[in-house]
Amino acid sequence: MKKLLLLFLSSLVVKTSFCWGFYAHQKINYYAVFLLPPQMMIFYKQNIQFLSEHAVDPDKRRYLVAQEGPRHYIDLDAYRNDSLPRRWDSAVAKFGSDSLQSRGIVPWWVQTMKARLTAAFKEKDGAKILKLSAEIGHYIADAHVPLHASSNHDGQLTGQRGIHGFWESRLPELLAEKEWDFFIGKADYIKNTGDFIWKRVRESAAAADTVLRVEKALSQKFSVDQRYSFELRNGILQRQYSSAYAKAYDKELAGMVERRMRQAIYAVASFWYTAWVDAGQPDLSSLSNANFSEADLKEFEDLNKAWRGAGIIGRKEE
Repeated sequence: MKKLLLLFLSSLVVKTSFCWGFYAHQKINYYAVFLLPPQMMIFYKQNIQFLSEHAVDPDKRRYLVAQEGPRHYIDLDAYRNDSLPRRWDSAVAKFGSDSLQSRGIVPWWVQTMKARLTAAFKEKDGAKILKLSAEIGHYIADAHVPLHASSNHDGQLTGQRGIHGFWESRLPELLAEKEWDFFIGKADYIKNTGDFIWKRVRESAAAADTVLRVEKALSQKFSVDQRYSFELRNGILQRQYSSAYAKAYDKELAGMVERRMRQAIYAVASFWYTAWVDAGQPDLSSLSNANFSEADLKEFEDLNKAWRGAGIIGRKEE
């Protein structure tokens, strides 16, 4: 009877979770604000709620825009180590734009967003600065996730479906608030943002095998009913990895998730700071009340409607 109940509950629909998960993305942007210098803090701290809430807009856009998905990942294992040029134009010349898009473009997209943020600082456009800051934070954070640099992005090739959300959503939701530390110093100027983000992506790719291997080994030590539990979330009964299994996984990973989350926070703050410096360090004190256009407000509304309604477009993770 117990096994039948478990099989029934495991068949319930679980809402797809993306990237770091809404909770972790919001926390990454939130804590990044406190790494900024006073000249930036005066503007960012006043708008910290917006930066946190809208950290998840790129994920919501995946329900609305087909081109959005590839901006969140790159399947580095689909290339030979020395075959993928770091420059976008060189990569397009070698592989073609469609091929690159099919395998993900996150390191290039981060650089595109950084250029846009720098331009917004030069224009002293408060609304644009906030919107771009929130969104570049999302893509930078995604680049720090090991399974965002692997074609086995949800363990679908190794019988580990659901590991994507386990690593980047379940563990932070359980452990970040009470057990992890995110006050980590200050932002630094990044001399070469391209080299920086590529380094972080390659670190993620190198860690992907560990993420999968450790969970595979740990699953042999826990029975199915020990690995999973069922929780009511937003009125829906959902199957989740149990707290005991999640804590055991975190221990076996030697703090990898916390470490990558801390690195993401530092990277987000440093990209914000670098864009501001490259724009000539404009005075932000007069931008405390950023006014969003009607088009911006409509976009926010459309994103909220989209992700609550139709299914995601493109690659899915659970």
